[in-house]
Amino acid sequence: MPEGPEIRRAADKLEEAVAGKPLTHVWFAFPALKTFETSLVGERVERLETRGKALLTHFSNGLTLYSHNQLYGVWRVVKAGETPQTTRSLRVRLETKEAAVLLYSASEIEMLDAEGVAAHAFLQRVGPDVLDMSLTVEEVKARLLSPRFRRRQFSGLLLDQAFLAGLGNYLRVEILWQAQLAPRHKAAALSEAQLDALAQACLAIPRLSYQTRGQADENKHHGALFRFEVFHRAGKKCRRCGGIIEKTTLSSRPFYWCPACQH
Repeated sequence: MPEGPEIRRAADKLEEAVAGKPLTHVWFAFPALKTFETSLVGERVERLETRGKALLTHFSNGLTLYSHNQLYGVWRVVKAGETPQTTRSLRVRLETKEAAVLLYSASEIEMLDAEGVAAHAFLQRVGPDVLDMSLTVEEVKARLLSPRFRRRQFSGLLLDQAFLAGLGNYLRVEILWQAQLAPRHKAAALSEAQLDALAQACLAIPRLSYQTRGQADENKHHGALFRFEVFHRAGKKCRRCGGIIEKTTLSSRPFYWCPACQH
């Protein structure tokens, strides 16, 4: 399942394709959305906002399309008038003179006004987004120490979108490796230095993933580009201490870690 960085990169591609341009054709599969098709023609997509794994498409008439890809949803960018051959079910088509963005297979799709966005159950439930560049390390640290989260084991906490939106399994694994922490720990039992390291990693790892994952540059020094340090590296040596990376299951997800340096 894609995590926050992947959703944000997808949103960037959608914005590049259609943002700021008048919509020439709008189509929705769900009957409840059909009434919005004609009213959106001529309007513009102003911006695409991510809230963790949810995507908010804001239109110039004040309406917002809420979508959540869950396991199977996927967006595609194509040329105007183009419809790719696929076994997926098309749910949304937003088209300008030059390009179209298509949403396939998603089941959570709603049209909301400003009040609807403010009152939406999922959006009310999620925590601050790790890719919101205004979110600071100190705010993450305060959240870790809050009564709601301070006694939660990190194995489950770092998968909970109510704590920080946009985190997921590979980020959980890499964050705890970066902070040199075992998954059983809770914020209430950490030292000040450990809290600082964890709070910093909670922002630095997903932001580095968003900015550089998939890129390769042999001239970059260690850490300049995102790479998996422990995720999917079971049986291999830890690049930090030389210990052997192990795989287990935590919170029903595969978990990778180095017992030799994650204490």
